[in-house]
Amino acid sequence: MTSRSCDESAAIQSSGEPTLDRASKKAQEQIERLFNVSLNVAVTGESGVGKSTFINAFRNLGDEDEGAAETGVTQTTTEPTPYTHPTMPNVVFWDLPGVGTPKFKANTYAKAMNFDRYDFFLIISSERFRENDSMLAKEIQKKKKLFYFVRSKIDNNIQSEKRKKKERFNKEETLSKIRENCQENLKEFGKPKVFLISSLDLSEFDFDWLVATLLSELPQHKQCALLLSLPVSSVAILEEKVKTFEKEIWAAALLSAGIAVAPVPGLTFACDTSIMATFFTRCYYAFGLDDKSLKKLSERVNKPHLKTLEKSTLLKELAQNSAVRMGASAVGEFLCSLFPGPGSAAAAAISFTTTRDLLQKGLKVLADEARKVLREAGLK
Repeated sequence: MTSRSCDESAAIQSSGEPTLDRASKKAQEQIERLFNVSLNVAVTGESGVGKSTFINAFRNLGDEDEGAAETGVTQTTTEPTPYTHPTMPNVVFWDLPGVGTPKFKANTYAKAMNFDRYDFFLIISSERFRENDSMLAKEIQKKKKLFYFVRSKIDNNIQSEKRKKKERFNKEETLSKIRENCQENLKEFGKPKVFLISSLDLSEFDFDWLVATLLSELPQHKQCALLLSLPVSSVAILEEKVKTFEKEIWAAALLSAGIAVAPVPGLTFACDTSIMATFFTRCYYAFGLDDKSLKKLSERVNKPHLKTLEKSTLLKELAQNSAVRMGASAVGEFLCSLFPGPGSAAAAAISFTTTRDLLQKGLKVLADEARKVLREAGLK
């Protein structure tokens, strides 16, 4: 038995299916589910607490970018407002009206807001959590939905305390006091987690902790949707994304192998290099390597040279070809150059082993590029 058939047999066995054809179909379903599963995030809180800025930051958008939630608006939200993720349209953030207003009483709020629509709730306050926030949390509990308390605008508090205390200022002490004050107002929920966030710099404070908590508590298929939609604000988030794509390599390779021996009707991906082009394009945006993300990061950390870092051949090809019009030929030459031996096998039908090896090598190239960007940006 050849090493190639050994690899294929192991992959088929791990899929839980008896044949390559069925394993390939299952792989296709897995890939489509990963990138198409819906995720609806409810963001609620009183007017002026920074919901719009938070929603924009979570989607890696500036307040002036196309599709950004409008900030600085003093009117109270009167109905749920959806904001779609710019590169993952299956992920939607909903700005909900605050509870406890004359129009939205606590006992009718869940029905009016259609709570069943949302996967989890983020309850945001820029000061102390109030009675209305507690009322909302109780309504969410009744629906057995996940909810999290987010204390926003922490950067404002830090700057204020610095000015006030000067040399006596202690950052950790200040953060601890803010957290304890929030928990005191929420003591009917025990000692709930309160995540301290600055939407102006997600690499600071508790954003990574919030992400880790969400990823540990959401259903697995929802975890992937959340993770891939996150801005790369830390090494931890990047490495979690890399792990996700590593797991999908076997599914993509099985899909390719299935196409090679027995075409499956209704496949959403073209065969051969278009499978890899799609895979790498998703990595490209998920890792924040596109020009818009690099520009935004360079402005935030005040390091203009991030936009002009030397790029690999694969990254240049991805940058020059948008996800919409990228074809199999755009990265074909580079992909074939990664794999030793004649290119005829790739031209005819890329086997499981070839596809797997190329995806692994290409993923490493893009992951290393992203790590380099984070190092240059000074993010940990």
